[in-house]
This record gives sequence, C-alpha cells and structure tokens, in this order.
Amino acid sequence: MTLGRPGGTTPVEVLTLLSDFVVDSVRKYPDCTALEVAGVRLTYRELWDCAHAAAIRLRGGDGAGDAPRRVAVLAHRSPAAYVGYLAALLTGAAVVPLNPEYPLSRNLAIAKAAGTDAVVTDDAGSSQLAAIAAQTGVRCLDLSGQAWRPDPATPTAWRDEDVTAGADPDALAYIMFTSGSTGAPKGVPITHRNICAFISHQIARYEVGPGSRWAQNGELTFDASVTAMFVAWGTGGTLVVPRHRELLAPVRFLNDNAITHCVLVPSVVSFAQRLRALPEGSLPDLRCTVFGAEQLTLSQARAWRAAAPHSRIENAYGPTELTVCCSAYWLPEDEAQWPPTSNGSVPIGTVYPYLESLVLGDDGRAADDGELCVRGVQRFSGYLDPADNVSRFVSSDGERTSVYDGSGPLTERHWYRTGDRVRREQSRLVCLGRLDHQVKVSGHRIELGEIEAVLGRHPTIADVLVLPVTATDNEVDLVAVYTGTEVAAQDLAALVRDALPSYMVPRTFRWLSRFPYTQNGKVDRRALTDLLTTEALVTGEDRP
Repeated sequence: MTLGRPGGTTPVEVLTLLSDFVVDSVRKYPDCTALEVAGVRLTYRELWDCAHAAAIRLRGGDGAGDAPRRVAVLAHRSPAAYVGYLAALLTGAAVVPLNPEYPLSRNLAIAKAAGTDAVVTDDAGSSQLAAIAAQTGVRCLDLSGQAWRPDPATPTAWRDEDVTAGADPDALAYIMFTSGSTGAPKGVPITHRNICAFISHQIARYEVGPGSRWAQNGELTFDASVTAMFVAWGTGGTLVVPRHRELLAPVRFLNDNAITHCVLVPSVVSFAQRLRALPEGSLPDLRCTVFGAEQLTLSQARAWRAAAPHSRIENAYGPTELTVCCSAYWLPEDEAQWPPTSNGSVPIGTVYPYLESLVLGDDGRAADDGELCVRGVQRFSGYLDPADNVSRFVSSDGERTSVYDGSGPLTERHWYRTGDRVRREQSRLVCLGRLDHQVKVSGHRIELGEIEAVLGRHPTIADVLVLPVTATDNEVDLVAVYTGTEVAAQDLAALVRDALPSYMVPRTFRWLSRFPYTQNGKVDRRALTDLLTTEALVTGEDRP
C-alpha cells in the first residue's frame, strides 16, 4: 500500500494494518521498552506476548474460534487497557474505546450503537462490565488484576504471521464517538487505510526512533491518543502513560519521565501558567511538542518555547472524521520569524500534500475565507448512522456546490465539511473558529445541543442554552442559561454529570426570566454571550 503524493513525488510506503506498526517493531526492537504505565514496564516482546495471549482468549481460547467484529475497550491508564487495545486489533476487530469514568448510560449507548460483540476491561472498568454484558449480550474478557499477563497454560499455536492473513486495509481499525446534536453520540468509523496513511506521514514528519519517549496524555476515547501510541510503537519508541495525579503537574511529569515527544492541548499551557509551574527553561529535554484539538495562541506558544527551548512546536489541526489531523504548521526556530495572524493564533499551515482541500465561501464558491472542506485517503466513509451524513458533505468543483442530502451514494469525490472557518494568510491557513455551535473545551469536541438536551429534561426548566464564554485567562468555559423556575446550581450540575463526561458540565448556571431575541424572533446568542461576559460569571470559580 502506498500513499500517493501529487506532482510526481516519491510515494510514502504505508503499512496495511494498524497492528503492523507494532509487529514491525517487535521484530526489529524486541528488547526495547514499548510501554510504561502504572509502574509496569514492558518490552516490545513482552507487550506482544501479552496482546497475543489476550487475542487468543478473545478468539475463544485456542485462537480458532470466531473472531469478534468490534471490541469495546473499557479500561483506563493500565497495562490491560493497552494489551486489550492491541489484542482487539490482532483479532481483526475494530476497537471501540470506552472510558470507565463516563456514566454507564453513555458507555452502554456507545457499545450498542457500535454493535460491539466483545468487551475487554480492567480494574477501573470492571464495575460497569456486568451491566454492559447483561444489556448487550457481548462476550467479556476481564483483564483486571494481573489477568492481562499471559497464562503459561494458554495455547500459543497462533503464529505471528497469521495476524496479517486476509488483511483488509478497508476494514475498520477503530470507532470513535463524538458529541451529537440530538443528544446521542455520533460514531466515526476509521479504516486501517485511513489511519495507516496518517501514522506513516507522522513517523516521517517527526523523525523518531528507539530512545524516543512519547507521553500518552489523552484518554483512549480521544483520537489524539492514536498519534502517540502508534508513532511511538511504529518506531521502537516508548509510550509513557501518566497517572491521573501526574496530569495535574504536567511539567513535573514530563521532566521526571525524560519525555522527548508529547501531544498536548493548548489549555495545558494555560493550566501550568495558572499554577506558576512553567518557568523559563523548565523543560530542557523536550524535543517535540505537538499541539492540537483547539486553537493555539501565539502567546501560549511563546510561553511554551520559553519553558522548552529545545522543543520544536507544531500546531496540528483536524477533526476526527479526517483521521486525527489533516494539516499542521511547524513554528520557525527563530521566534522573530513567527507569523502574525488576524486572530492571534498559530496558523494550522497547509493540508497534507496527499489530501485535497477546498475553502468554500458563503456563496458556495472557492474562496480565501470560508469553510474548510477536505477529501482523500484520510477522509472517513461516513458516520455509523447514515442520517448523520446529511449536510456534512458537499460536491463541488470550486464554482458549483451541492450539499449532500442523503438521497444518493456517498463517494470518494465528496468533500467532508469540517464546520471550521479558515482564512488564507501569507499562504497559510488560519483557523477562525466553528461555523456552528460546536465548541472545544480542554481539547474535547462538544456539541452544545447534547448538554442542552440533558438540562431540558429537568421538569421546571422551560428553555435552555449552553454558550461558550471566554474567561479572563482566555480559556473557554461553558455557561448554561435557562428560563422557567430557578434551580440550585449543584442540582443541575449533578443532572449533567450523571449523563455526560465531566468536561461537559457547565461551569456556571444562569437563570433568566426571559431570553433576549433578535428582530426576526430568534434567540439573540450574541446578546446573551455579551451579558455573560460583562457580568464576569466565569472568572475562575469552581464548578458546582
């Protein structure tokens, strides 16, 4: 499999399956450290043996049973989480990451929507395992305790080369779920062809190899985690996973673990600054920092450069539907050459050379300011629920544009609409923000309608809106504004927390007797946002 580049340049060789990156390193670097997590250190050979044995168990114990099609990994920052992830891939199944810290109702909804037929769990996920198994009927592989280690009695007749037998690059590698406007998460299926193209490009871009130490800061439910895992594992590097408490002191974790490469959300910079934990020169060993998932401001980049003077800084951009990232920009080594932008953010650069991009203006024609649309090998083939595809794709030749309405087949010629507004500035793309009401908070993509749907279930709330408001430290906070009968903030926070992840709980709940409206009868969101900003409702107070 090759990754073609336009203009006749030499194609990049791409492996067929996501697991191939690990298999290749097992053969080349068997004694190098592959994983450090929860006080456990595994070499590539040891990680392979663990995943291999777990895969056999998923196949029915002797490796000859029916392979699962989709395996939910209900595990969290443990050896079992990574062994289970690889085991699922080795059986040929698609991985469906679940987070044990999410409410059971959400994990159950995702497991059902994905059509999972097996669940792998660890100690953190074992409390939800029985309920998920009972309501879905899936087979279970409990890797809690030390069960993730190979059992000497487990048959090992399954040969390494059997892993790639019948390999299909168009089979699903994993399914991520993003927030949905109707209150139900949307499934984004990513094929091996999609993700292998991306990982191969990143390996060449970051120039990594044995001795590189990658921090795995994101959860497995966050697609940036795939970058750290498989760029490290595809080159003989080490994946280092912090414990929860270590995430609260990111600079200390990076230093204590001699991290050379990391993928971060820009809010980490602001968080460290709030704690006064980002002094100049405090990260001398860091060689490469990849920022993504939200806008990186030039001021954040300057603070990080001062703390990590030897680290290259990349600003990466891309929605889950385009397989992690589709464009990136390296900041020049000389800070004096950093380009000024209209909104003070670091450019997102240019779309990867083997992908096609189009910026559509409001009139549906190619423009220098408008919605970014992308197609190519990294573009997913459509949501699990085809109804979610409607209006998310377009056909366009740059002059005539037609929005996909679901009445015909979705083809490779369709462009995916990112929903992000970009502008070309000095031949680079600058991201200006969302075109809709979807926002990113601490790197997590959030559909505000999902939170509104939960709050709307309260019997005394008439109308509710959730708005993103920029706090005094330039971080985005969520504020829920509602009408009806005033309710205690802690009660509303509990309502959201019981149904959604903690990062989706609004920081503030504001009761109004009525919403402001525009002349055409619509709720005036701008007026509401101005009101909330003026009243300084989100200047550092804690969530209820």
